[in-house]
Amino acid sequence: MLEVLKCVRHAEGGFAGAAGTGAKRTPELADPRFARGTPAFPLFHARKTLFYYIYFEFFALRFLMRNQFESPLISRYASEEMSFLFSPQYKFQTWRRLWIILAESEKELGLPITDEQISELKAHEFDINFEVAAAEEKKRRHDVMSHVYAYGVQCPKAKGIIHLGATSAYVGDNTDLIQMREGLIYVRRRLMRVIDKLSKFALQYKDLPQLGATHFQAAQLTTVGKRACLWIQDLLIDLEELEFLIEVLPFRGVKGTTGTQASFMELFEGDEDKIIRLDKMVTERAGFARCLTITGQTYTRKWDNRVNQTLASIAQSLHKFATDMRLMQGLKEVEEPFESTQIGSSAMAYKRNPMRSERICSLARFVMTLPDSTAFTQATQWFERTLDDSANKRLAIPEAFLAMDAMLIIAENVSDGMVVYPKVLEKRILAELPFMATENIIMAGVKKGGDRQELHEEIRKMSMEAASVVKNEGKDNDLLERILKNPKFDITEADLKEILDLKKFVGRAPGQVTRFVNEEVVPVLARRSDWQTVHAGELKV
Repeated sequence: MLEVLKCVRHAEGGFAGAAGTGAKRTPELADPRFARGTPAFPLFHARKTLFYYIYFEFFALRFLMRNQFESPLISRYASEEMSFLFSPQYKFQTWRRLWIILAESEKELGLPITDEQISELKAHEFDINFEVAAAEEKKRRHDVMSHVYAYGVQCPKAKGIIHLGATSAYVGDNTDLIQMREGLIYVRRRLMRVIDKLSKFALQYKDLPQLGATHFQAAQLTTVGKRACLWIQDLLIDLEELEFLIEVLPFRGVKGTTGTQASFMELFEGDEDKIIRLDKMVTERAGFARCLTITGQTYTRKWDNRVNQTLASIAQSLHKFATDMRLMQGLKEVEEPFESTQIGSSAMAYKRNPMRSERICSLARFVMTLPDSTAFTQATQWFERTLDDSANKRLAIPEAFLAMDAMLIIAENVSDGMVVYPKVLEKRILAELPFMATENIIMAGVKKGGDRQELHEEIRKMSMEAASVVKNEGKDNDLLERILKNPKFDITEADLKEILDLKKFVGRAPGQVTRFVNEEVVPVLARRSDWQTVHAGELKV
């Protein structure tokens, strides 16, 4: 295995010029053991070199991955799109894009930068020579300067103007802001998909009565669709906060080492107007409408905390939705999707566990804790900046987005496949309805000449007796039979059937659902269409 890995490492720079020269080399140029006609390993000859190289590269990577920690957020939960957004490739190609934007803007404002230099930078915007940067960082212990060096290796004509006048936070902080904004936009799309699925479910079941619950005790009836609207309402609040944050999230811009832009004063010989224009040009070319006027070396870390607070707010709403689903599944009223080959328990084969909703709750708890981390980071920054934010940010921000992405994928899956059991709903309602109908029954008895206070006392005593039968004897609620036999009420079975019409117990719930969805949900979903083009996401496990 070690021999395989050594040969892989020797040859790996040969494909697509990954070692930094950009040349398209073949494996035999990278290591003499790959020379034509000489077997690199006893197992194969030179003509099969490429095939086996690829095979062993894949094998070696899988071997390494199984022998070191891998984040379940990547391997089990988050989408490829969100994973790529926080990948090294995206991060460092964004650094390079920012260096190109800076050079173009500085050139337009009169600095001696040539078109040839900018073209060279653009030619290597995406082919990051990671090996060169990693080797340099091991020596320098500085990630930004290591990538400045690596970019310069690929762009020898432009290396002298890369990062001109900038500090590390120019690429580091601005990239963080770009990633967060793009992440928020992607979260918005997924959130809107969940709202859409839930609103369709709410309309479908707006008339279906369901036993309400307060304190997890039986309460007045609601409908299945009305309960779903409670979840949607929370998510709409989250969406409103998300929209606002996307709109106001700023760009750091070009500010120099402590935010004073002193290096740019030197470059532009004290011309403040040019520096202001530079800041504006770079901001607009990066796709932002707003640039911070005041920074230290970094943008204030309150923005990180604000982002995580917004994500935590969505996590709260998803946790509430998933908890309700778990409770309803335990009551056998409503279930999340369950596939034909899915196993609920390794021991109890009959079980249908709400594992998707449980996973939402699990991930939500994780995201809800992260604002504490970013809050402490903001609170403990000294003066213009300390570096104790860096390692924390590398975890607290990407993992919040990855976990949120995973939750929304699962939430859409659950929302789109919930199974409702009307007969179970009806059975549970009928078990409690006699108690809920007592006021209506008293009023019917009064209309037939009865005394309200006397009927109230009679029904109180019969309710206690019926409750005792249910709790102590395990029998069905017989309150209605007791009422029919009591001459003081003078109520017939026909009277009772009319009194117990379930539609009379759900109030305005069906109309509330229709109005809420049509007036509050549909207009929000209609404001943008990008959420409709996002795929539903894959449940990997």
